[in-house]
Amino acid sequence: MFVQHADPIALEGTRASRAWPSKLPILGIPISKTDYSEAVNCIISSARERKPAIATALAVHGVVEAARDQEMAKRIAAFDLVTPDGQPVRHALNAIYKTNLTDRVYGPALTLLICEKAAELGIKIYLYGSTDRTVQRLKASLEERFPSLCIAGAEPSLFRPLSQQESAALAERIEMSGAGIVFIGLGCPRQENFAFEHRDIIRAVLVCVGAAFDFHAGVKRQAPGWMQRLSLEWLFRLLQEPRRLFKRYAVTNTYFLWHILRQYAQPQSQHRTYEG
Repeated sequence: MFVQHADPIALEGTRASRAWPSKLPILGIPISKTDYSEAVNCIISSARERKPAIATALAVHGVVEAARDQEMAKRIAAFDLVTPDGQPVRHALNAIYKTNLTDRVYGPALTLLICEKAAELGIKIYLYGSTDRTVQRLKASLEERFPSLCIAGAEPSLFRPLSQQESAALAERIEMSGAGIVFIGLGCPRQENFAFEHRDIIRAVLVCVGAAFDFHAGVKRQAPGWMQRLSLEWLFRLLQEPRRLFKRYAVTNTYFLWHILRQYAQPQSQHRTYEG
């Protein structure tokens, strides 16, 4: 059973001063009630003002990971933006809170929309994560898709926690590059942990986008649109990587469904809204 976590507002501190979307708890994890347009506008606005912020897109796996890990839950609560990346998460918001969201805010799609707007406004971006091959292919793909986009830097993950000196050096590289947005592709929950730990030393908007690196680099295939719309993306990915993903989906999907049904059955008076 998931536990009731600390109040996200108290954990956000001064970061809550900007007009980010309000949040609604799903399995105790605050998810932003938002759409693509609002999410892009919030991120771009902060980037133009060079105000640090942290954002992520959580699907079922991320929500369940946070619901089962109190420390991760506290970290997610500190994020300025937590979009409903998966259709099941969107459906849960609609069913429990009548939000009437017409679509999820999917990390890979959000990445392209942010890049399109950043290219238009001359905002530099930085890519951090995955392997050198993947991040370089991603860089080339984005430059081809958005010729005016300025990618100020692209570097792979070291696949281990950074030392204090390495963190400071990375922050300095990003600062010197002039990037206003940093896309992070380390996988959940490593990317969220990274963003949380660097939120006060990297003066940019840190956006965790997970599989977007692999998809837009052409390393992995995305599910067809019809499967995404029917909430079957998990099945497509399971068929692609059955050994790695079977246990994850068997456990997390069942856990999510069971606890969503329990939450849905609660009186409306027990449901809470967190202002962004």
